[in-house]
Amino acid sequence: MRSVCIGLLAICLAGAAITGEDAKKAGLNPARLALIPQRMKELVDEGIAAGCVSLVSRHGVIAELSAAGYQNLEEKKPMRTDSIFQIMSMTKPFTAVGVMMLVEDGRLALNEPVEKYLPEFRGQMVIAGKNPDGSVLLKKPARPMIVRDLMTHTSGLNGNPPASIKELPQKLDLTLAEAVRIYAQAPLDYEPGSKWQYANTGIATLGRLIEVASGMPYEKFIAQRIWEPLGMKDSFFFPPADKIGRIALVYKKEGDKLVPAGDSILGGDPRRYRKGAKYPAPEWGMFSTAEDLVKFYQMMLNGGTYQGKRYLSKMTVDLMREVHTNYIPNAGWLSPEHASYGLAWEVVQDPLVQVMLLAPGTYGHGGAFGTQGWIDPSNDLIRVFMIGSAGNSNDFRSAFFQISGSAVE
Repeated sequence: MRSVCIGLLAICLAGAAITGEDAKKAGLNPARLALIPQRMKELVDEGIAAGCVSLVSRHGVIAELSAAGYQNLEEKKPMRTDSIFQIMSMTKPFTAVGVMMLVEDGRLALNEPVEKYLPEFRGQMVIAGKNPDGSVLLKKPARPMIVRDLMTHTSGLNGNPPASIKELPQKLDLTLAEAVRIYAQAPLDYEPGSKWQYANTGIATLGRLIEVASGMPYEKFIAQRIWEPLGMKDSFFFPPADKIGRIALVYKKEGDKLVPAGDSILGGDPRRYRKGAKYPAPEWGMFSTAEDLVKFYQMMLNGGTYQGKRYLSKMTVDLMREVHTNYIPNAGWLSPEHASYGLAWEVVQDPLVQVMLLAPGTYGHGGAFGTQGWIDPSNDLIRVFMIGSAGNSNDFRSAFFQISGSAVE
């Protein structure tokens, strides 16, 4: 395990040391940052979660990177700063960036009907109510859903797979093409563009659009166009054998004890490492590390470039982080009554969220097991928090955001 000196925040990492001088160079208060590993350890010791990793970067300088607790409680394997986590819905922005790359290539258009690219969606109906006998009344939607609707969770698609494949999120036993064909058979819950409803099936459909527009498997496209050029060497959908030893397991609380999450959670039993899986889950399937993720976020913060290579145009990045749902209430997670959504990114606008010291205009995404990744353009700040908790990790999230926000000078 890499050592963490809480006093001056000396963290050994791949032959380099992150020190208080790095924090000062980044315009962050070293003493404030040093509270992060201390507080994280306290929360781990309270038995709220098995372990976590936190990272804070400003002006392109990683000023805080620390690990607390264990990635495997049963084996007493310490958490490491390069431990690999299931980042779950933090996958969604990667899928959205992939779509926008194809938009810039002229292969997709946000305002075009999804059925133009995926014929299985032609003739899809919308639920209009119920007949006297209890059966569902259907009608033709006022307009077909468009690609942008999928990006903003306003498509009308139900949030989860239909009953016929309800175990797909655990078994992962269909290809993406097979799953999306089944999603297309279900009627829409509401008129496209009229409501916000978080829809994993919609983001999965975006992943299928990537396959059709690029002629490549979704996971191969994401690897070749995003991970590999960014140097994200520890990111994947299906764990390779040589990475399994670094994957942090997911735990849940039973009474006052932490126990391994079983096969009922997304992705199935974490101890099986998705063996035999076919479905990549563009909506929540990624594994990654804090150090990999900060490269992706830095590219977005830089307006689409990273280390001299352009991935997206600045206009596209600005479009993605712009609010697209200001006419729809309850569009997001962090502040359910006043949240806002861009193109697959949640955008901070409301004071109820800002009290966690997230500045207006900050955008990012969380994951089902407590992971978080947020980009703050106004302060040139990136914050990444990694944890494997199939339960409430709000104490960790709040403490991390509040301490890291208070370190900005």
